[in-house]
Parts: sequence; C-alpha cells; structure tokens
Amino acid sequence: MPGGNGTGPLGGGPGTGRGMGRGGGRGRMGGNLPGSGPGGNCLCPKCKLSVPHQAGVPCYNVKCPKCGAEMVKE
Repeated sequence: MPGGNGTGPLGGGPGTGRGMGRGGGRGRMGGNLPGSGPGGNCLCPKCKLSVPHQAGVPCYNVKCPKCGAEMVKE
C-alpha cells in the first residue's frame, strides 16, 4: 500500500463493496414505484400541481384535477 496505512490508491477498486456501487437511486421508499410508502404527495408532471397522497391509491392511478394527466409520486 502506498501510504503504508492499508488504504490503497484512490479509485483503484471495482466499487463493489457495500454501498459503493454505481447506483445512486432513491431506494425502495422513494420514487414512483410500488411500495414507495404511504406518505408524501402526488405531483402532476404537466402542470406541477401537488396533492396529498392517499394511502392505498397509487399516484399513477390518480388523475390531475386541474389538467387530467396521470400523477406521479413526489
């Protein structure tokens, strides 16, 4: 090891250790995916209207009351 401290050179590994991958996604509890949690808001991608999310009703099944577009989980 270069510094003698066991750390090795920066960027020398494959990035496969725990939490060190190239993902960077929002994870299981975020995003517009099933199981992303009961709280938060539904957002219209067209007019940007935000309404409170109702538990048990996916945002993609909710139509925007202003323009009629499919909402997404905020």
